[in-house]
Amino acid sequence: MKASDLFVRCLESENVDYIFGLPGEENADMVMSLLQSRIKFILTRHEQSAAFMADVYGRLTDKVGVCLATLGPGATNLTTGIANANMDRSPVLAITGQTDTNSLHKESHQNMDVITMFKPITKWNWSVRNADSIPEVVRRSFKISLEEKAGATHIELPQDVAKMDSEIIPIPSTEVLRSLPNMFLIKKAVKLILDAKKPLILIGNGCIRQNATFYVRKFSELTGMCSVNTFMGKGVISDNSERHLKTIGIKEADHVLLAMKESDLVIALGYDLVEYSPKFWNSALDKKIIHIDFTPAETDTFYPPTVEIAADIELTVDSILSELEKEKQKDPCITCFPHHDIPELFKKIRKEIVQNIQDFTNDSSFPIKPEKLVTDVRKVLGENDVVISDVGVHKLWIAKIYDTFEPNTCIIPNGFCSMGFSIPGAIAAQLVFPEKKIVAMCGDGSFLMNIQELETAVRLKLPIIIIVWVDNEFGLISLKQKMEFGKSGFTEFNNPDFVMLAESFGAKGYKVNSTAEFQPTLIEASKSVDTPVIIAVEVDNSRNTVLLNDEYCNLPGQK
Repeated sequence: MKASDLFVRCLESENVDYIFGLPGEENADMVMSLLQSRIKFILTRHEQSAAFMADVYGRLTDKVGVCLATLGPGATNLTTGIANANMDRSPVLAITGQTDTNSLHKESHQNMDVITMFKPITKWNWSVRNADSIPEVVRRSFKISLEEKAGATHIELPQDVAKMDSEIIPIPSTEVLRSLPNMFLIKKAVKLILDAKKPLILIGNGCIRQNATFYVRKFSELTGMCSVNTFMGKGVISDNSERHLKTIGIKEADHVLLAMKESDLVIALGYDLVEYSPKFWNSALDKKIIHIDFTPAETDTFYPPTVEIAADIELTVDSILSELEKEKQKDPCITCFPHHDIPELFKKIRKEIVQNIQDFTNDSSFPIKPEKLVTDVRKVLGENDVVISDVGVHKLWIAKIYDTFEPNTCIIPNGFCSMGFSIPGAIAAQLVFPEKKIVAMCGDGSFLMNIQELETAVRLKLPIIIIVWVDNEFGLISLKQKMEFGKSGFTEFNNPDFVMLAESFGAKGYKVNSTAEFQPTLIEASKSVDTPVIIAVEVDNSRNTVLLNDEYCNLPGQK
């Protein structure tokens, strides 16, 4: 068959449902082949958005999200989204077109070395030079993308290669079972747990991938240990759990950091150092650490594991529980397992975190307080609805305050942290979960970075809800500048009429004029079945100083 047809057959063999992207002259053969495929092509209005959509699709499905662009500027436009997926450990494949291979050695229209450009932002990439290699290249790219740590891969298909013929057939995908943990290391980990006085579970992004939630929750419940999560680990342990101290990662004012510093043993489950450096919680190098992840620990001065287990998280956690139970049956004097008593400091931390959120439940002042906005969103949405955060100061508020009860219901990009993520991400999430309410939360800075995808959402009749936090500045940058220099520079801007903007795209727009209006407006927006909705609300950005020096009181180390 024709090479581009073979390529598409290989994608079908990998159970690809969607490809996000834009057609171009040098990927035209691939586009024509897709016309005859069951795979749905989602036309986006910018290649960066296509990469973000593939990213979120990969996060939510544990399948490889696929995006397509042409050569040159089409390929360069993909790079931000691909880098974001790779650093956030989302399985993604980027496919780019290229000029004829007989033109690659010389100056030619839009020709550039895309392979070299993508190399530092992907796990693996390749330029196809003959049609017969396509099945191997595609199978390899999918396999590498899904291997831990998951990430992005890239395939370049020159237009003359796309027109070649081949008699090779696709290589079927196979399930790869994960490694069992080493029992010697399990026994060492169990001894550390039994000897610990204030152990703490640190839950990271790895627990979201491969659905480790059930066993992580079982581990927490049966051992009685308290836990914290990173931004991308939200929902693995429900925020309703009295032993869960919620989210860590806002280093300037991280209340939960007090618990980390107080603990004598940190059990790091799927912890990814790209999110939150261990130097913030182990600066004294006084912590015993059990590293449990699909891959060995990253080398870091402040993260020297006492025990390092590179194996399946679920199997490792289950083996530790079984070994703990055996130890307890052998020695009835063991009283530290399970940990029935929550350390007093941990109790106080959770109590004050919860209380500080509840203090704003009935706050009616306007502009709306960030705490009030986030808690009102939580009240309207169901436990399994999905909030997708963009990047900006609102991301910190969502991480800090938004109660999350299930994994992958609060998506926060926190590795590469690219602005413009939320609207394309919401589109992908709505395609994956048509029955759920999908809410994109973005600042007025990030909102306009990919606003063109509102047309995509309207065209696809997706009822995503976009909540714009309006304060007329790049709030997080302003916050950081003021913290270091005492003033901000070049962070303020003007905004469009959000209602008219929404309506010009064929969407529905609301401007909230009082705090009392916000929740009813969100309820009304949630009734939409086939039209995107934008809600613009002014937010009190003076509250952002809380993120530099929070207002909790009477805790050790707090002034």
